[in-house]
Amino acid sequence: MKTLHHPANKRGGSYHGWLKSKHTFSFADYYDRARVGFGVLKVINDDHIEGGHGLSSHSHRNMEIVSIPLSGTLLHKDDMGNESVINSGEIQIMSAGTGVVHSESNASLEIPVKFLQVWLEPSEKNVTPRYQQVNLVKLLNRNQFNQVLSPSMHDAGVWLYQNAWFSVGEFDAGVTQTYTLNDTDNGVYVFVISGSVVIDSNVLQPRDGLGITEMDKFTMDVISKAQVLVMEVPMG
Repeated sequence: MKTLHHPANKRGGSYHGWLKSKHTFSFADYYDRARVGFGVLKVINDDHIEGGHGLSSHSHRNMEIVSIPLSGTLLHKDDMGNESVINSGEIQIMSAGTGVVHSESNASLEIPVKFLQVWLEPSEKNVTPRYQQVNLVKLLNRNQFNQVLSPSMHDAGVWLYQNAWFSVGEFDAGVTQTYTLNDTDNGVYVFVISGSVVIDSNVLQPRDGLGITEMDKFTMDVISKAQVLVMEVPMG
């Protein structure tokens, strides 16, 4: 097993008053040649938008864009005709394909919204843009890695144009859990949303990331009550 530890306090960031964003990987004006994605995983942005504000309409193409609200409510609008509110406990994906224009804003005038936005390169380019949003509450079993994204539209959660799987789990202190890869050619990027865990002697605190390659499974020990996002992705 090979690991690459990315401490939270070493991330890049951007601050625009109403928008605070931390970047695990190089993004916008932040560039670190040692942090240019992990395989096809290109962006993990940890965003905070104040009430009554948001990102105006902008375009994307040939990118799989996943949004996971952590608290508050996120308002999404796009030129496919979608307008929806995304809450904590839900996941959203937009396959940009040939091109899509969308906006993201805080659905509340008072309460900040905090969310993760994750970008992956697709396995197929120039597909017809699509949008999907799923409530995850019934899928989440405590102290387990729960699949919330996969390459198949028939699986639990949302699907995307890539040989990738995402899992989310909430774990109690003292729990030990093992994640087994769906494709042994993939790598895994673990992002700790809250709490503290240990993987292969790496102690991970809130918002730390750990890239793992050259293995078919890994074991995680939970130090303190934790919420963890696991992103299994192709490394090519």
